[in-house]
Amino acid sequence: MPELMRLHVGHCPAVLAFESANRAYFAASVSDRGDAYFADFTGRFDALLAEQEAGVCACYVLVAADGAVLGRFNLVDVEIEQGTAQLGYRVARHATGRGVATATVRRLCRLAVERHGLRTLTAAVARANAASRRVLVKAGFVPVGPADPADLGGRQGTWYRRDLVLLR
Repeated sequence: MPELMRLHVGHCPAVLAFESANRAYFAASVSDRGDAYFADFTGRFDALLAEQEAGVCACYVLVAADGAVLGRFNLVDVEIEQGTAQLGYRVARHATGRGVATATVRRLCRLAVERHGLRTLTAAVARANAASRRVLVKAGFVPVGPADPADLGGRQGTWYRRDLVLLR
């Protein structure tokens, strides 16, 4: 059974393998991270861990029994005083269509309350990304308005919101 784990330095090789193996799949629905992302992956990974240590984000990976990363689930732009953060996630192509993303987003909503003291999560999704929209709705998010294309790599989309107070 896959395990949701807080991102740590030991995940670096598996996360790079996950990102590399799914790059074309992800680029079909979200902006490609570009060659520079992969060329300096270790530096970017270390910077992400430093941001996590500073409390700016909380990053998680869904790890299979063999150590392979099945998905990334991140809380970014964490604002402790306001109790808010943005949710971002991506799941490996071979793990889609089985409820993995929905179950993990639901789990992360609980962790957002229990570990991070958050009250509200938001997520922006491109209109073309029907699967992510379904995941968010099944996980209790509701659409709250249009997302600026700048938030979605130039794509049109919608902001979703989940009030977490009922999870307390």
